Amino acid sequence: MAEKLLILGLGNLVLKDEGVGIHAIQELEKEDLPEHVDLLDGGTGGISLIGTLQEYKRVIMIDATLDNNPSGTIKVIKPKYSTDYPTLLSAHEIGLRDMIESMMIQELIPEIDLITVTVKDFQTIGMDLSPEVSKALPHVIHQVKQLI
Repeated sequence: MAEKLLILGLGNLVLKDEGVGIHAIQELEKEDLPEHVDLLDGGTGGISLIGTLQEYKRVIMIDATLDNNPSGTIKVIKPKYSTDYPTLLSAHEIGLRDMIESMMIQELIPEIDLITVTVKDFQTIGMDLSPEVSKALPHVIHQVKQLI
């Protein structure tokens, strides 16, 4: 039997594209995923998610990132250290980096795959994704399925 796997969507659902990780979880809930896969809307949880993450040997995180790429650009990385994470994750950057560093200090960190989606509109209030990020969502779901 396969080990439990957590797919964690991060972001703030009411700040447009900043909520792309949550939108991805909502789409994945409609999919027929293997029984060993758990889905979690992590919101902007940061440090409060440590205990949950440490229950898994492997986690796939989905999050918005701010970089110089066009909006909707998807990257899949396998970070080993907190410094391997994109330099500027949106509104919850500090919580995520602190969370990773805390797990490293405890030496209880799962294997992490990080799927990032470049966003530009992350401060406007609204629950809809921009057209560019919305078009990227099916590709994010495909990437998650490939990683599973």
